[in-house]
Amino acid sequence: MAHAKPTHISPEAILRVLTQYRRRWIVPAAALTLAAAVYAVARPDTWQASQALLVRNEAAGSLGEAARFHQGDELKATQETILEIAKSQGVLGQALAEVGPPAGRDAAAWPQPLDVAEFAELIKLTPPKGAEFGKTEVLYLKVDDHDRPRALSLATAVCDQLESRFQKLRDAKAQSVIDELSNSVSMTENDLNAANSRLAAMEQEVGGDLAELRNLHESTSGDSDLRRKTLELETELRKARLDQANYESLFHLLSASRVDQGRLLATPSRLFDSQPSLKRLKEGLVDAQLRSAQLAGSMSEEHPKFQAAREAEQEIGRHLHEELAIALRGVKADLSLASERADSLAEQLDSARQRLEKLAGARAGYSALVAEVKHHTSLVENARRELAEARGSKAGARNASLISRIDGPGAGVWPVGPSRSMIVAMGLVGGLATGIGILLLTVPSLPAPEPKEEPQPVRSASWLFTGGKRPFAAAWEMGPGR
Repeated sequence: MAHAKPTHISPEAILRVLTQYRRRWIVPAAALTLAAAVYAVARPDTWQASQALLVRNEAAGSLGEAARFHQGDELKATQETILEIAKSQGVLGQALAEVGPPAGRDAAAWPQPLDVAEFAELIKLTPPKGAEFGKTEVLYLKVDDHDRPRALSLATAVCDQLESRFQKLRDAKAQSVIDELSNSVSMTENDLNAANSRLAAMEQEVGGDLAELRNLHESTSGDSDLRRKTLELETELRKARLDQANYESLFHLLSASRVDQGRLLATPSRLFDSQPSLKRLKEGLVDAQLRSAQLAGSMSEEHPKFQAAREAEQEIGRHLHEELAIALRGVKADLSLASERADSLAEQLDSARQRLEKLAGARAGYSALVAEVKHHTSLVENARRELAEARGSKAGARNASLISRIDGPGAGVWPVGPSRSMIVAMGLVGGLATGIGILLLTVPSLPAPEPKEEPQPVRSASWLFTGGKRPFAAAWEMGPGR
């Protein structure tokens, strides 16, 4: 059974193909290498000028916090604004006009819109290596040009125009904010004046009770001097009514006692607190009656002691009767005074209650007006503070820049991009790759490798004598006796 032999391409076959068809790969390789060499010689050097910039925040708040961004979004927004300004037509056109045209260009027609557009492709604003845009306050402005001094001049001119245009933008932004805040201040002041006018009209309407109204507004419990005075008047009125009732009862009792003294003796002693003499006579009469009763139990009516006790009792009764008339006139006067005082206190209490009701009705409106005035006052204060900050920002935009340069622009020692030898080497490698590719596409097939002779097996002596047959077979053919 025959076995298939694996086929492979030997280095000798590849070398024979490269040698046999050498023009197919040498010509493209030589042509591309020559073209790369011509390009390397004719290609002008490109210099990249780099200027480090430091971006700070608006000078608001304390000095230590003025140069720091509190949030990454603020820094990113500022850097995006700077990037757009750096690539704007005005900044690039002014920078090109300031530096002037390159050699061989007409200065009178410089710069053209196409020059500005091409220059925009050569401007880059990037963060430091390894940092993200918006994560660091340092940026690099890079400008490419074929002339090293001109690249440095362009970088300086672009930075000058960038700072100037950014300051103008801040100035315009601050001015627009100032205009808006000025209108806001005027509107809030008008509202405040209107609220103050309404509050003043209400205070004039309240009049003398303004202090009480303010106390009611400021007090959380609703207590005030008028309220306390009302409570005191109520207490005094109750006391005056009680005194009036006592005097009336005493007056009626004294009037009845002039006819019947027994009623006087049955009267409680507390009613005679205002009549001490009458109270003393009443007590003396009671004592005289007790003495007479005691003597009557042990003596006859004709006894001198009993007669003296009777005479004393009658004398005290006569004095008591006379004192009743005097006390009756005094009680009548006290009753009149108590009635007048009770009426006066009642009038004062009614007046105080009416004032309280009036103040209670005006309290809600007064509190609303006071709150409105406070609200408009705070709005005016905030608007004035923001207006002052905007004016300070505008002044800062005219006098200082938020973009600071770190040293001057640098262009390095070597131009950017691959060197001439590198370009020639890349042309050679590319030419060889192209030639090999053309060779593989155009050669029909690689020559097959030459077959090699297989080694013959070693013949033994018995093999030779038997004619190539096995020993047993040869002996069989010879037969017996051979």
